[in-house]
Amino acid sequence: MNIRYLGHAAFQLSGGGATVLIDPFLTGNPKAAVSADEVSPDVVLLTHGHGDHLGDTVDLAKRTGATVVAIVELAAEIAGNLPDGHDVRDPNLGGTVTFDWGWVRLTPAWHTAVSPSGTAHTPAGLVINYGGKTIYFLGDTALFSDLALPGQRDELDAAVVPIGGHYTMDRYDAARAVELVGAPTVIPCHFDTFPPIETDSAAFAADVEAAGKRAIVLAPGEETTL
Repeated sequence: MNIRYLGHAAFQLSGGGATVLIDPFLTGNPKAAVSADEVSPDVVLLTHGHGDHLGDTVDLAKRTGATVVAIVELAAEIAGNLPDGHDVRDPNLGGTVTFDWGWVRLTPAWHTAVSPSGTAHTPAGLVINYGGKTIYFLGDTALFSDLALPGQRDELDAAVVPIGGHYTMDRYDAARAVELVGAPTVIPCHFDTFPPIETDSAAFAADVEAAGKRAIVLAPGEETTL
């Protein structure tokens, strides 16, 4: 699995049989590593529909024909903005969507969510199996004990954790979340995009390393391989 950080909470997975985008907030993102017209996903996966996560999903799906996966209420809104017959998958929490390249399962995340168009829905985390690796995107969440559960079902290779505070857990709670999740490799996200979520990612990485985990702090545009 090649994982590229596109800024904020947007990531691209490649090398495993499809190009997968997670939370493609590119247009209007001051930290975006690419513009929306520079990516061509096969699949878009969403944790929730706040504007800084839903982002360019609809325009990307229209241009590329990408399959979209989102929790059921948000999926219905997205499907209504796409041509009839467009492939939009609509799981709820606990649901798994399977592809030729792997699968994605929605898990709980403690957050709020209403789309820019007014659709209320429940935020999710994403457990993604891709290229023979399993990575847990916690989504926008506060610290809560059930973050430990996905790793009890699947052997996790990595976790992507929000650390910016204010809208999600801060770096201190995120370090505790890393202990609960149990993945050996951790990538922080959702920090430094805007003033309210500026934080010390190096200090977070140091805390993670002190607890015996590997921390990879990616600058927007950087990529690592799992």
